[in-house]
Amino acid sequence: MAFAIGVDVGGTFTDVVLRDSCGAVSVAKCLSTHYDPIAGIVTGVTRVLAGRDPAQVTRVVHATTLATNAVLERTGARVAYVTTEGFRDVVPLGRYARVEEDRYDLRFTPPPPPVAPEDCFEVTERVSARGEVLTPLDDGSVRRVAAEIARRGIGSAAVCLLHSYANPAHERRVAEILRASVPAVVTSSEVWPEIREYERATTTIMSAYIGPLMASYLSQLRERLAALGVRAPVHVMESGGGVISAELAARRAVATIESGPAAGVLAAAGAGFAEAISFDMGGTTAKACVVRGGRPEITHEFHVGGKGSFGGRRAGTGVPIKTPAIDLAEVGAGGGSVAWLDAAGALRVGPRSAGSSPGPACYGLGGAEPTVTDANLVLGYLSSASIPLRPGPAAEALDRLAGPLGVSREAAAYAVHEIVSAAMASAVHVVTVQRGIDPRGFALVAFGGAGPMHAARVAGRFGIATVVVPAHCGVASAAGLLAGELSTDRVRSRLEAGDPEPVFAELTAEAAADLGVSPGDPAVRVERSVDVRFRGQSHDLTVAWSPSREVLADRFAERYRQVYGIAQRGEIEPVGYRVRVTVTNGTTAPAPRSTAAEGPATPGPRSPVPPPAGAGGRRAAYFAERGGYVEVPVHTRATMPDLLPGPAIIEDAESTIVVPPSWTAALVRRSGAVHLTAGGPA
Repeated sequence: MAFAIGVDVGGTFTDVVLRDSCGAVSVAKCLSTHYDPIAGIVTGVTRVLAGRDPAQVTRVVHATTLATNAVLERTGARVAYVTTEGFRDVVPLGRYARVEEDRYDLRFTPPPPPVAPEDCFEVTERVSARGEVLTPLDDGSVRRVAAEIARRGIGSAAVCLLHSYANPAHERRVAEILRASVPAVVTSSEVWPEIREYERATTTIMSAYIGPLMASYLSQLRERLAALGVRAPVHVMESGGGVISAELAARRAVATIESGPAAGVLAAAGAGFAEAISFDMGGTTAKACVVRGGRPEITHEFHVGGKGSFGGRRAGTGVPIKTPAIDLAEVGAGGGSVAWLDAAGALRVGPRSAGSSPGPACYGLGGAEPTVTDANLVLGYLSSASIPLRPGPAAEALDRLAGPLGVSREAAAYAVHEIVSAAMASAVHVVTVQRGIDPRGFALVAFGGAGPMHAARVAGRFGIATVVVPAHCGVASAAGLLAGELSTDRVRSRLEAGDPEPVFAELTAEAAADLGVSPGDPAVRVERSVDVRFRGQSHDLTVAWSPSREVLADRFAERYRQVYGIAQRGEIEPVGYRVRVTVTNGTTAPAPRSTAAEGPATPGPRSPVPPPAGAGGRRAAYFAERGGYVEVPVHTRATMPDLLPGPAIIEDAESTIVVPPSWTAALVRRSGAVHLTAGGPA
């Protein structure tokens, strides 16, 4: 018997899923250990193994927020930035756009640059945009820079020379000299050789910033798994939804910045709906993404480290990163989000989270502030979780809000529930309405420890009539890791390339080498795409490659219409070439079974089946539509009938589904998914 393990480390919980070669699944959910994230992983892996032979584990796939946290908390390595003479101020000057809430702030202070101005260095050289050497590289200038970097004790360097995407020879020589005295050196031509000097520089800097931390972390993870007897290869989910080796993740650490959220979207894409909205609510954040044609939307530039990542493409929300990433909107709203009163006495929820330590008040681990989880417990939506919950401390925490507000405890709790639902709806708004997409024809796929409790409320705000809660929804991100295929991306900007076949061939060979496979292997799939723009424009759009200029123009025109909402024609020019190499030889877990093929969620026109006697209990839960607390049936997936009208509650081991009035829950037994449909009995 062979086993694969998926590990997702979140802000509050660490989720571990083990799947055997027959498809049987075991799960573990334990509190994250922020002082040592690997300790929580070891605890979870030990639980899911539970007497199984660890030597039979053939693969470990990991999603981690390590890189994201390092950027947000500024705990990465000190970086020296090395560039062409005359361009050292590109990074300190930056390209900052103010988000709406900052535009009229007279005391606005821009964020600090990713590298301090005094740690930016210049070397003598110059290459043109078409790769011609205009000024030869002066090795002496590089050695002087290397000596100064070493004298300052800087252990990581980012090299980004002007137009090195067109000719990387100078960058490679600079890196060769620097490596004699600097422990870690990253070049832009290795990380992401694209046009736009500032974005290419920040991408390289971020990789140098988090690379040493990622390399150390993954090395320790392998060692501690080996101590358990697990010696299988460790793979890491990258931001674009592919899976890469731990060694490649250490070298291209910037590709893992959105590692954690990407895994959950893959799970949502496997729910069987071609048009879906992924809705992931954990303990710290909530994330939304659009899935179209069964595939998540991908962006080639996103921002990290700003005040809020409300849609990764939104300028002004951090440092720009040029690498493929699943296109998410994220808000600081989760089960652990703290409810508080601002200076004007208005109720706010988040973005600060109680996390796993001290956690919500109901965890009984020392937390005393009211959180979303405490509110949901007071409302009767929760009775148990992965750890025991204590109603007394939760009630006391909510009373501290209710008193100043002059309302009852229940009213305060319901207000917290509604406010956090509205905040999460804002994330869905960003990836749909704000981008010209009508969400009403989509299914909302809800997962995460807290997502199914709020999903119907969020869907109702947009007129979405179908909510899908997959099996093992509380650990869906960890399960989604096992559906990821071994893959990686490569890109290169080439202006007036002529015949692009040599460029594609070179990129394919590099990507295949990263994965340790041959491009000609039957198990290897190669996808080609190209960045195209109207001649004379500055920005481009990515479309699938075709050697036919007419087909390429048609694809670009259609993509242009989707993005900008207008039909436009004109002369086009390719400016960049991309490949994605994927290994499809069965080294990954099979894709999740499609629930859409199993027929409608509501099995025929039958009347709702009442809960069988003794199949589930009942308890009081708060529903404003019913005027307060009402007795509702409480089921598990195993005890619920085929149709369960709301209000009702369905409890899983890792999460709880709340079925509001006017909604009906249906169990799809083959997949274990629960479908909620609007318009049931009021």
